[in-house]
Amino acid sequence: MEALCSSSSSCSSSLLTKQALPSCSSINFAAGVGSVSVLRSSMPSLKTRSFPNSIRKHSLIGIPRASVAVEQQIQKSKVALIRIGTRGSPLALAQAYETREKLMASHPELAEEGAIQIVIIKTTGDKILSQPLADIGGKGLFTKEIDEALINGDIDIAVHSMKDVPTYLPEQTVLPCNLPREDVRDAFISLTSSSLADLPAGSTVGTASLRRKSQILHRFPTLNVQENFRGNVQTRLKKLNEKVVEATLLALAGLKRLDMTENVTSILSLDEMLPAVAQGAIGIACRTNDDKMLISLNWPHEHTLGYLAGVFYNS
Repeated sequence: MEALCSSSSSCSSSLLTKQALPSCSSINFAAGVGSVSVLRSSMPSLKTRSFPNSIRKHSLIGIPRASVAVEQQIQKSKVALIRIGTRGSPLALAQAYETREKLMASHPELAEEGAIQIVIIKTTGDKILSQPLADIGGKGLFTKEIDEALINGDIDIAVHSMKDVPTYLPEQTVLPCNLPREDVRDAFISLTSSSLADLPAGSTVGTASLRRKSQILHRFPTLNVQENFRGNVQTRLKKLNEKVVEATLLALAGLKRLDMTENVTSILSLDEMLPAVAQGAIGIACRTNDDKMLISLNWPHEHTLGYLAGVFYNS
């Protein structure tokens, strides 16, 4: 059995666009979970097209939109062996699909259609978009309802962006592993400027992150920050298209997982912008008393063990 997880770790003004995501073919409502639906189709591929250089300063960043076709009748099918709980944003789904692929690669019996179901759960952070994150509770806003579904037995594992996970996990849950960590840096995106330093005084940067706001205003006190710049990656890029702000910062890891790095204007070094704790890491949670899942998820981490061996050998 192979290991599922590992716990390692020039301004481009011509921006590329992504076409809309096709509707998913089959969704069922999971019994006993209020706002939960089960997604059974594979992740749609995202296409790109570029704008001519002659209009690149005025071209808009293309926004993929995830649409989901909901079946009114619950289809009769085999009982899923594993139900993966996740948020419904395109990025969260990409992370859930990556988890599914690794499970299927490690356990051949899970490759059969319907063996793994992806359960979409709407969290508090998804529901309340009119206020800055800090005003409605901070950590746990994007994980609480998923963890509750896990504890209640409505899902078997939960896929979380680790930067959203509270310091203390809910009782009855454990994080036995992480997927390989992506790039931890932030990306600067603008239609008019090549970097934060290039933004004219009075320009507005959109970010709901207090971490990003404090660092931006510390280095560039003449800039403004729109705090309630909320929504998934596609929503924030749409606001940038509509000139609600002159620039925004997004986690490079998310753009990579969505195959949307063509929209990046520049990448901020760690000296320019300190990333969030655990940025770029995906955590896989299960119940503490679910021995079967713990064995499946906590298989020896060859990559991690090899990395640690190298660290100690070279120290």
